Amino acid sequence: MIKLFAGLLLGLSLSLVAAAQAGEITVRDAWSRATAPGQDAGMVDFTISSPEAARLVGFECGICRAAELHSMTHENGMMKMRQVDAIELPAGQAVNLGASGYHLMLMGLKQPLQAGEHVTLTLKVRTADGQERKVAVNAEVKPLNAAKPAHDMGGMHHHH
Repeated sequence: MIKLFAGLLLGLSLSLVAAAQAGEITVRDAWSRATAPGQDAGMVDFTISSPEAARLVGFECGICRAAELHSMTHENGMMKMRQVDAIELPAGQAVNLGASGYHLMLMGLKQPLQAGEHVTLTLKVRTADGQERKVAVNAEVKPLNAAKPAHDMGGMHHHH
């Protein structure tokens, strides 16, 4: 009887979680790396999903002078970063920015990013019907020597 009751409670709680997330754009695992002394640019990486087809079209962040969406490609032995207008979010699919070759670029930082702090930003997502939704994100700043994301190729040169 206790197992049945526990199973019913678990099922109910999972249903409530699913209902709370239905129709919502979700972001998870948001993080940034601490900056080195004198470095005035940083990045933010995360996984985002939308229940309907949408596009990440920009973001706002108060700790930098410019906030851009960037793609990273490997060309002739070098990593190249380029600003993009949008990042596609297929309906119901989680998009890991780093694994997909994207990141958010924070340029002209007003203060260094320090491990243990958080970067607060607001994503701008445009749904297929043209509505713009704003999504608040709180990204953890990890130590400078934190594990590199899949799109960071270590010692390779980066060019804008």
